[in-house]
Amino acid sequence: MHVNGMFAWRLTKILFLKGVYMNHSLKTIELLKNGKLTAARQEFGQALQQDTPDDLYHLAEELYLLGFSDLAAQAYKNLLQKFPDEDLLKVALADLAVDQGKDDEALNYLAAIQPTSDAYLNALLVAADLYQTQGLFEVSEQKLLAAQRIAPTEEAVTFGLAELYFNMKEYHKALKLYLQLVKEGSATVAGVHLVKRLAQVSAAAGKLEQALGYFEQVSEADFDPDTRFQLAFTQFQLKDYEGAIKNFKKLAAAQSDYTTLYPYLGKAYEEQGLLQEALEAFKQGLRYDEYNIKLYQEASNVSLKLQQPQAATDYLKKALELEPDNLTLVIELSNLLLSRQRYQETIDFLSMFLQADEVDPQLYWNMGQAYNALEKEQDAFANYQAAAASFSDNPDFLREFAFVSRAAGHLKKAQENVVAYLKIVPNDLEMQDLKDELFSQF
Repeated sequence: MHVNGMFAWRLTKILFLKGVYMNHSLKTIELLKNGKLTAARQEFGQALQQDTPDDLYHLAEELYLLGFSDLAAQAYKNLLQKFPDEDLLKVALADLAVDQGKDDEALNYLAAIQPTSDAYLNALLVAADLYQTQGLFEVSEQKLLAAQRIAPTEEAVTFGLAELYFNMKEYHKALKLYLQLVKEGSATVAGVHLVKRLAQVSAAAGKLEQALGYFEQVSEADFDPDTRFQLAFTQFQLKDYEGAIKNFKKLAAAQSDYTTLYPYLGKAYEEQGLLQEALEAFKQGLRYDEYNIKLYQEASNVSLKLQQPQAATDYLKKALELEPDNLTLVIELSNLLLSRQRYQETIDFLSMFLQADEVDPQLYWNMGQAYNALEKEQDAFANYQAAAASFSDNPDFLREFAFVSRAAGHLKKAQENVVAYLKIVPNDLEMQDLKDELFSQF
């Protein structure tokens, strides 16, 4: 939020007389643009000594725009020594200090500006910017609301508030202010395309149809990669998978390493029943982002649907190589191994994780299923018992545990599980028969 860029109209006549750079100021800029830094600094020293206040002010502005904040600050400080009562110079120095992370210095400059000063509005905006960078959003809001009371129709104030609310995720407040700016005739503010921002904020606020309407108002030339992704993702959320695929593919063609698009492109294909295309999308994403766990999981899932269980297994194993302690991956892979009846491999695999201090109870359940399939009843029972506390209201677990308990000779536990199960699923005839059998033995 640079002072002159937004509030040039408030500069005093002392600093805003029209003119051109005199020799040293002009030479400083030309040398910097040509990469001759040492010579430029020498010329800059001459400018501080010999050039007029007008030239030094414009030099400071140009230095700021070129990214030479240290030189810009020196120029402003030189002017402030000559014009100690010029508050706009203090605002400019505070603004630079904020950019440089010198918060205390910025606050000192701002504290010297009184509410009666012509520069007070500028000071409020810089203060709001400072507090926002510190994460003090409520204080920033107070400063901006104070600025709004002073200049209720000032574009920069309205935009500053809108951006603050956007960052605070108060999207409905932000939306109202962005709409106000558009209605007042603003197309862009501080480089922000307002219709694109309206689309983005509307989507974030859950107003997806409204967001889509704004996206449709953006010309093709104004679509940057982020906007294209947001449009495609909005279509994805609205289940317009054809539209989403079209725009995700456009994005991939324009910027193939925009890796965020590939999980959604693949899922959009999957929702359309285009499984091979979905798999290719996930694989393409992995070519650009080989560490993306989500892509490995999605590729595994689609591979299973394509009747490629070995490929599905391999994708999960590769993911686990990247994140060996990811229990979600461990569970998914063990589920897959169980479904493929690779029971001993399941046991060997899970044994590596059951030694940890904190173990997901699903691992015990899966281990129990593998032992049960191999007719190792006591090992199966021990693992079901270890998982029991976490699945006491899960009918599938209770049903399995009842049969496992009976097979292992733990009839009392089998009775407990049958009774608990039938409270949840009372019409299961097989389990009613098992209950009669178990209780008839006592």
